[in-house]
Amino acid sequence: MSEYIHKSRNVTVLMYHLVFPAKYRRAVFDDRVDEVLKEVCLKIDERYQMKYLETGTDKDHAHSLFQSVPTYGVTKIVRMLKSVTAREIFRRCPQVKKQLWGGEFWTDGFFRKHGWKAWR
Repeated sequence: MSEYIHKSRNVTVLMYHLVFPAKYRRAVFDDRVDEVLKEVCLKIDERYQMKYLETGTDKDHAHSLFQSVPTYGVTKIVRMLKSVTAREIFRRCPQVKKQLWGGEFWTDGFFRKHGWKAWR
């Protein structure tokens, strides 16, 4: 399942399970959006020091299980994941943008719920 990440001075096994609901809990995840989300997650995997273990969707939310290094805080990871995936889904699946009239793909509930709204 997961592997140890070996750096010059440490070895880590740091895994995150995050659930991202779509804005307004709209049922926007079809087969095409699910495919785009998985492709984007694999690109993020290559670019950042993260390893995606699982990514799945339901009609109105997405689950991600991934492994990362402790140099990235969870706030930075969530912000980066939400922004990159939303931008690519809107670009590749224009029908989704019509369903979400506010121009945002993900809810901002993670930041608001934890009092981190000022960090955005």
